[in-house]
Amino acid sequence: MSEQNTARRGPGMGGHGMGGPGGRGAGMGSGEKAKNSTKTWGQLIRYCKRYLPAIIVALVLAVIGTLLQIIGPDYLKDMTNQISQGLPALVNGQSVMGAIDMQAVISTATLLLFLYAGSALFSLAENYIMATATAKISQNMRGDISKKINRLPLKYFDTTSYGDVLSRVTNDVDTIGQTLNQSVDTLLKAIVMFLGSIVMMFYTNWILALTGIASTIIGFVFMMLIMSKSQKYFQAQQQGLGDINGHIEEVYSGHNVVKAYNGGKSAKSVFERINGNLYESGWKSQFLSGLMMPIMSFIGNFGYVAVCVVGAVLAMNGTISFGVIVAFMMYIRLFTQPLSQLAQSMQTLQRTSAASERVFEFLEETELSDESEKVKRLDNIRGDVTFKNVRFGYDKEKTIIHNFSADVKAGQKIAIVGPTGAGKTTIVNLLMRFYELDSGEILLDGTPISEVTRENLHEQFCMVLQDTWIFEGTIKENIIFSKPGVTDEQVINACKAVWLHHFIRTLPEGYDTVLNDKASLSTGQKQLVTIARAMIQDAPLLILDEATSSVDTRTERIVQEAMDRLTQDRTSFVIAHRLSTIRNADLILVLRDGDIIESGNHEDLLGNNGFYAELYNSQFEQAS
Repeated sequence: MSEQNTARRGPGMGGHGMGGPGGRGAGMGSGEKAKNSTKTWGQLIRYCKRYLPAIIVALVLAVIGTLLQIIGPDYLKDMTNQISQGLPALVNGQSVMGAIDMQAVISTATLLLFLYAGSALFSLAENYIMATATAKISQNMRGDISKKINRLPLKYFDTTSYGDVLSRVTNDVDTIGQTLNQSVDTLLKAIVMFLGSIVMMFYTNWILALTGIASTIIGFVFMMLIMSKSQKYFQAQQQGLGDINGHIEEVYSGHNVVKAYNGGKSAKSVFERINGNLYESGWKSQFLSGLMMPIMSFIGNFGYVAVCVVGAVLAMNGTISFGVIVAFMMYIRLFTQPLSQLAQSMQTLQRTSAASERVFEFLEETELSDESEKVKRLDNIRGDVTFKNVRFGYDKEKTIIHNFSADVKAGQKIAIVGPTGAGKTTIVNLLMRFYELDSGEILLDGTPISEVTRENLHEQFCMVLQDTWIFEGTIKENIIFSKPGVTDEQVINACKAVWLHHFIRTLPEGYDTVLNDKASLSTGQKQLVTIARAMIQDAPLLILDEATSSVDTRTERIVQEAMDRLTQDRTSFVIAHRLSTIRNADLILVLRDGDIIESGNHEDLLGNNGFYAELYNSQFEQAS
């Protein structure tokens, strides 16, 4: 809507203003990054506090299931010894048959079955609880982001691409949800498995325990080195996803303009630069993460060899039984497996920290001021509007509107004209309180608009803008938009008033025809739909912002007739570049550099032979 906004954003801005991939974290020291990561995790835990009891229960179940797994090898050792005692043995050079105590073996096997079955059931219950809780958290987070978008001032979207915001709703929230569902419990189980295995190994035999730990100590060193190097790449990867989404959204939404101005090479160059940065960060993060499995696999196999060699020596000396070696083979697996899980979980947690930082950064953006304490309302207003010494600038250092004053009577049609950048659309933005004044006051029927809520203020306006906003839904739903209690008869009457009813009747589904990107509506027909929507809103004030600038001359006449019907008995503010469309305005305000330099009706302003006459005559000359 805002010409100022469009000028300030510029095409292809995307998320590049945020520093590109890794821009936000660039230049940070390791201490500052660790501090930010700790703060982010604190925010995430506080955000999940509603579901913490369920998560804690799930984690307790995970711990119990893991402990049951850890106990298993000790009973497996007993069963192995029971079997080995019944195997043939050499006594004085002769083979002596033994007897296997099958009752004891079956008893131990049954106990092992219950242990492992119990572990599986606890894990199943834990997975169900975590999946439910994390799905709810992701749902709430998306809902909060959606609500936040509605509470953000337009100034935020002047400097942030829509694609970057969408990336936070999709990629970042998905990353958080997947981590909470899969990595948190995996991390806890890995820690319990790791510590429990160490305890059980020392409980079984301290020499083999030291052998197993010494053989895997190198795994810790590699894991810590990789983790210390990979965090910055995960942060850059999340930022890069936001940047590339922002660029793609902007380029493809303006694909026709890019084609028309031969901007394909430039757009491709920007895309390749962002994509290249994303490739670098993504490749490095995934490569470093992928190193963990082969490294830990090697360490685990090396541990098996070390335990077998040392265990064989101890068994030959009669220090341990064969069952101890079997148990330690299991413990080495239980000991080394958590190392790779810990590494993978930590990598995922690093990625989640980067995603959470982006989400909470968005949720902490400055919102529109709270208006819950405002009780004053505008009801049944006439439509008198007064501007008193209004002063405003999108940036505090650059004032756009200087001491603007005007008095508009109810039912008048006010045209605001002037060259591009004069502040025409900015006046409407301030009237709707899309931005707050730097100084001065705007009154509606004598009531300062700052004393009523924005919602109540917006109820007093219907709008028809240059950009015809059509959402995916039926024609009827597009016309009724956010207006409760509208009858079919009212919709039909509104469409008849804008010469749209006959066209709708020719459609296969009539008013139930679904409009989407592929709907065969011309620009003029879409504009007529938005005018019908404004008629249905039936508000006492009307804003028309360049409503006919994108249609042909024939369609302009139809749209103009529809708008004339719409402006009847309403205070109307019309912004137009085609001055021929506002000749019947009651009052024309001529803006230049944020100030009213002329005011009056069409004939008076032409008679003054001033700036308005110059604008009007220049358009007439261009038309001829």
